[in-house]
Amino acid sequence: MFTPISGRAVLVTGGTRGIGRAIAGVFCGAGARVAIAGRDPQAGAAAEAQLAAAGGEALYVQADVSVASDVQRMVDAAVERFGGLDVLCANAGIFPDVRLSEMTERDIDELFAVNVKGTMLAVKAAAPALAASGRGRVIITSSITGPITGYPGWSHYGASKAAQLGFMRTAAIELASQRITVNAVLPGNIVTEGLDELGPEYRRKMEESIPLRRLGEAVEIGHAALFLASDEASYITGQTIVVDGGQTLPESLLALEAQ
Repeated sequence: MFTPISGRAVLVTGGTRGIGRAIAGVFCGAGARVAIAGRDPQAGAAAEAQLAAAGGEALYVQADVSVASDVQRMVDAAVERFGGLDVLCANAGIFPDVRLSEMTERDIDELFAVNVKGTMLAVKAAAPALAASGRGRVIITSSITGPITGYPGWSHYGASKAAQLGFMRTAAIELASQRITVNAVLPGNIVTEGLDELGPEYRRKMEESIPLRRLGEAVEIGHAALFLASDEASYITGQTIVVDGGQTLPESLLALEAQ
């Protein structure tokens, strides 16, 4: 039985839709008080209402994680509302599809500003409050794409996700003396609004390449994050949990066909 996290304060960046909203829902369901941050106020208000309707205590803060002043305001709002901060889920990320031959400098800058710079700014801004908690947790949403696998059109995305893990390992060392752990969840193919945009044929082919023969649910990423935020995970830091249904295991599709 895990120690309850009821009453703890959680901030989820990119928490208004997709994986981030599912993470927020899991924490709310466990009794945590959750602040969600995102750029779209309409999506934010809807997510806040949804979490509240499910019985959770939720706060939406409009913020762009690539802007340092926004990030500080986001953290300050969560701390003011909840009286502190115990968990940061650095989840905000974008994944535009563009081949290397067509990629522009702006494509690279915009993606790294959100995925890498945004993660670093959020951890830096949240660190004092997490240290004051005495049980601070940082959970970064990375990906199997970049750290483990590659996919055409996502070279800049994969680079950003690998960069997050490089940051995570040193941040884990630097923040350890403040009793803050820093870990990452690496999702495989998860059912979200973004995945739907890739079309049914993409989904069918991806399901065929996964040993469990299905795509993951966003809530399953939330459960992994919840574990890393628990007291029982207090001795885990600088580590990654892959949640991919076994997608990265086969050396080729032939391995699955041989089952």
